[in-house]
Amino acid sequence: MTHTIRIALDDADIAACFAVLSQLRPQLAEDSFVARIKELRRSSGYQLACLDEDGVKAVAGYRIGDWLHAGRYLEVEDLVSRDDARSRGYGGQLFDWLVQEAARQGCRQIRLLSGVKRVDAHRFYLRKGMAIEASYFSMRVGG
Repeated sequence: MTHTIRIALDDADIAACFAVLSQLRPQLAEDSFVARIKELRRSSGYQLACLDEDGVKAVAGYRIGDWLHAGRYLEVEDLVSRDDARSRGYGGQLFDWLVQEAARQGCRQIRLLSGVKRVDAHRFYLRKGMAIEASYFSMRVGG
């Protein structure tokens, strides 16, 4: 079987990504998903890429950023394979596509944040050649 990796641009392609992405982000609501992705694209350049092989098998949300100290980079915000399609190489293929996309976009780095408890994901990223470079801090503000 052949697969394609593409950026989900129209409503149907975006909606087809919901079932996979909601496995990583269960707080997402299906009825507002397409509008939310479109708003993120408009406000921050967020892109939703999907690997399709007789249905969406893996999804990645990313955006291009630029930092004063490090230059242009591609930040992976979401990367997930469908539960029943794990360990079949889909996530790795999509990750490799993201690396190529970073190069196409003139980025110096690919970066991502991952929750401290996602040990299996961390092993995957390290196998892919990523390095742990920083600690990420956060604080809630407002209501």
